[in-house]
Amino acid sequence: MKKIIDVLESVGKTTQCFQSPDGTNVLVMPYGGRVLGLYAPGSNENFYWTNPALENADTAQEFYDGDQWHNSGGDRTWLAPEADIFFPDFPKLDKYFQPRQLDPGNYQVVKSNGGFKLINKLEVNMTRTQNKVALEISKSLGPAPNPLRYERDIAGISDVTYAGYTQYTSLEIKTPDALNADAVGLWNLVQMPHGGEMLFPTFVRAQPRHIFSTIGTIGPEDLSVNDHLIRYRMRAKGEHKLSIRALPSTGRIGYIYQTGTQWALIVRNFFLNPSGEYVDVPWDDTDYFGYSTQACNVNSGLGSFSELEYHIPAIGRGTGRTCCDDKSVVWAFRGSLDGIRAVCRALLTPEM
Repeated sequence: MKKIIDVLESVGKTTQCFQSPDGTNVLVMPYGGRVLGLYAPGSNENFYWTNPALENADTAQEFYDGDQWHNSGGDRTWLAPEADIFFPDFPKLDKYFQPRQLDPGNYQVVKSNGGFKLINKLEVNMTRTQNKVALEISKSLGPAPNPLRYERDIAGISDVTYAGYTQYTSLEIKTPDALNADAVGLWNLVQMPHGGEMLFPTFVRAQPRHIFSTIGTIGPEDLSVNDHLIRYRMRAKGEHKLSIRALPSTGRIGYIYQTGTQWALIVRNFFLNPSGEYVDVPWDDTDYFGYSTQACNVNSGLGSFSELEYHIPAIGRGTGRTCCDDKSVVWAFRGSLDGIRAVCRALLTPEM
């Protein structure tokens, strides 16, 4: 962790550290409002993907001096609907642009109660209505004790190490007549090393929606769907995205990948509410609301990583709400394949 902190400080990017009582270390970079690193007690191995440009000061400086999107890695917060906020010429899809007021934004560190918050005040333009919406995003962290700490009957996990945190994310509309402002929703995304497998437990059989592919398509050998689980092997070239509806989703997603001679599992546990207004829609079916969770495979010029994504019900017009608060936890484990499979069976699915 010290190495990446030193590199970032050498190029003028400050960091904040959060340590849980269990020894978990979380590295936060206000530039981009990101949780950039997650480390088990006593370990310097990051569970998350970070941009290779951050390996040394020279490449980091070149990266941040460029005018491209500064995707540093880790866990970030975006806004939905993607069609309005990231496609300035929608329904044309030839131009995709990350609004710089959102990412990296202008996050300010606010100290409070012995900890800190990140706050970003911004305005976004909604492409389809051409309305502007003033917003405030707030992010803070708390501990997340190992969910298996009291479980006595799970064999094979004695060699598994753990790290975790709770993330609190808030959104408020600051535009006058906020109840009639265009609906906007929070969207949290974790970037992890490429080549692993995403696991989506479901209450009933659910066919994921294919959102896009830039090279080829997602083959049947990489995607399997059964009555209570979607498995997606994220290894293809190009960029590919799947989306799953809120109704069958459980509010828990896992990603398993190999790391050297060991294996890692990252699980995100979040509150999912099918009664909420999930406003992120397929780009070719913009009246089809209700998609809540997504997986994005990136193996292209943008980098090589896998994204675990979830949405929070929107606020604004049609929702009766002008602010929202979200709480989610990340549980991360590292150990032998047998140990990680045992954790998967306990937290996600018996099919491991």
